[in-house]
Amino acid sequence: MKRKYLRLLAALACCVAAHPPQPAFAQAGLTDEQRSAAKSLADSGTLAPELRLSAQDMAWWRDAKLGIFIHWGLYALPGKGEWHMYNDKVPAAEYAKLAQDFHPAHFRPEGWAALARDAGARYMVMTARHHDGFAMFDSPSSYGAYDSMHAAAHTDFIAGYARAARAQGLKVGIYYSPMDWRFPGYFAPRELADNAALMKRQGYGQVRELMANYGPVDILWYDGGWLAHQGSDADAAWFWQPEVLNKMVRGYQPKVVINPRSGWQGDFDTEEGDAPITGPVRAKPWEKTFSLSFRAWGYTPGGGAMAPERAIRLVVDAAIRNGNVLANMSPDPDGDIPVDQVATLRALGAWMGRNGASLQDTRPGPYQPVDGVYGSTVKGRDVYLHVLAWPRQRLDLPPLAQRIVSASRMDGRKVLFEQTAAGVSVEVPADQRDPVDTVIRLEMAAAVPSLAP
Repeated sequence: MKRKYLRLLAALACCVAAHPPQPAFAQAGLTDEQRSAAKSLADSGTLAPELRLSAQDMAWWRDAKLGIFIHWGLYALPGKGEWHMYNDKVPAAEYAKLAQDFHPAHFRPEGWAALARDAGARYMVMTARHHDGFAMFDSPSSYGAYDSMHAAAHTDFIAGYARAARAQGLKVGIYYSPMDWRFPGYFAPRELADNAALMKRQGYGQVRELMANYGPVDILWYDGGWLAHQGSDADAAWFWQPEVLNKMVRGYQPKVVINPRSGWQGDFDTEEGDAPITGPVRAKPWEKTFSLSFRAWGYTPGGGAMAPERAIRLVVDAAIRNGNVLANMSPDPDGDIPVDQVATLRALGAWMGRNGASLQDTRPGPYQPVDGVYGSTVKGRDVYLHVLAWPRQRLDLPPLAQRIVSASRMDGRKVLFEQTAAGVSVEVPADQRDPVDTVIRLEMAAAVPSLAP
């Protein structure tokens, strides 16, 4: 009976690999942003609202503004991105052979964490397991012992990463995808209910391991909750029961910040891709996540890297709208970060070193952003204007109820300003403006309220 069942699974797996169903977002040719929105449609807020963290427990995350993502796994070896197994129709048994060649020569998470800290980040998130099913940690729950302890590496990568991040004073985040392409039941959860149940059991077991075995976990970043690459995460809640899963998570890690991609509303919203950020301040805390590589989230040779100016702009545009940025870097098979990604992060860190105080530990406001022109952040009696473009020699702004005491650049240089009942104007000589964001600190006579406290 067991041999017959295994033969059935093998046949189904080959069928899935040869003729995988096309995701709805691929059929429609959607952008990363549209794909993210479709996947992340959470419940209406009525599902387990008691699991959401309080504003006080979310404060550190909102203060951070910048995190560093790490996508790393077996997919680094072929160098075709994290969706290689699915997109290139690689049979599960063939793909699994990569585990015996995955023994990184330069796995030094201390260097990753130091780079993240120097970039100005306050937290990190690393892939513990992507959609290919290979666990980057010691996982007794893994179906078929498909983890890094039973591979050539014989290493628990998540343990090393977590220690390194904490040593640099960074919060520890863990990415986990419950879906697993090795299971035919993922593609047909109702028709192959028993097989799908094995995948679900593996998922619950691995989330328990991650929450129980690695000390304080600050962020749990789910992905891949949708079934058969169709619909949204919330559409699959009937199967994964995210309210049950995350109640278990809270039992191990009461204060962990959880994203919405398990099908439950989560503690913050997500937006995926590097498209420009526009619109007003958002009420719910949210996170913009994108890859520094042009080609994928996982390592691809010659993938290039986003220009530092673009990365800086995304960080600023998120912060002035009540958001964070999670920027992804892609270690190669040996564990080295591509040099162009390192260069972008170091340039981002240099800018954050000069201007980070105008973003971190602040809240958005008092001005609503004007797309492509300006936005603002506030902390107590300090208002920070983020001037992205100068339509004229001086920038005219709406009035403020509080009196401005002084205006200056972040390095202390004075800025000309005028305040009347009709509005506020500021002026910085053209040769002194920052090409991405000219930050001006307004010292106010009284505290100024935020648009998203």
